Amino acid sequence: MKHLTIVVPNGQNNLSSIVGAYKIFTRANEYWKESSRKELFNIQLAGISKEVEFYEGLFTVKPHTNIAAIKNTNLIIIPSLNHNYEKAVEGNKQLIDWIAKQYKAGAEVASICTGAFMLASTGLLDGRSCSTHWAVADNFRAMFPKVNLQTDLLITDEHGIYTNGGAYSFLNLMLYLVEKYFDRQTAIFCSKVFQIEMDRNSQSGFTIFSGQKKHGDEMVINAQLNIPGKLSH
Repeated sequence: MKHLTIVVPNGQNNLSSIVGAYKIFTRANEYWKESSRKELFNIQLAGISKEVEFYEGLFTVKPHTNIAAIKNTNLIIIPSLNHNYEKAVEGNKQLIDWIAKQYKAGAEVASICTGAFMLASTGLLDGRSCSTHWAVADNFRAMFPKVNLQTDLLITDEHGIYTNGGAYSFLNLMLYLVEKYFDRQTAIFCSKVFQIEMDRNSQSGFTIFSGQKKHGDEMVINAQLNIPGKLSH
């Protein structure tokens, strides 16, 4: 049996991507078993704390185990993060080191949305392509200039490292991974059960254009902001 680790970082998390990943892979396991096959994955939530609070304590997740208890895993899923990425990275260095170590030992790693900030902090994305939410592209490029960010792509797949675009598009990444690890039939089944459109490959249609404002040209900035009386010299 393979091992799937859904990591629960300390603070700065989004609960939906943890729950969504857990539910889809659990249902894929059940479908696999209903087809007279053994469960494919032992699925565990793992972190560096016994419990992690979400949304000012409204919800709490208690991971199955500490990452220190997992010697080897086959697939790691990193959930999306909230907006203070520097704080998230600083508070999870032990987890980041563990992810890098597991990848070098043969595990594959998938990041959901802004979880790419944590994945990039491992150094594993240097010189490689990845995606994340289009709204954080400038921040990501500033923090990780060695990574080839491709925000138009919904999913990237490179050397056992998977990333995806923004928000609930992570559901498409989960189907992609289900198909990769189980089979196409199981992915179609999960698509129908959870009503997720399959085979999306771009998030560009969801991008809200705001313009690049770090170029230093005052006239262009005024035009972008549409400030009256400041467009002529």
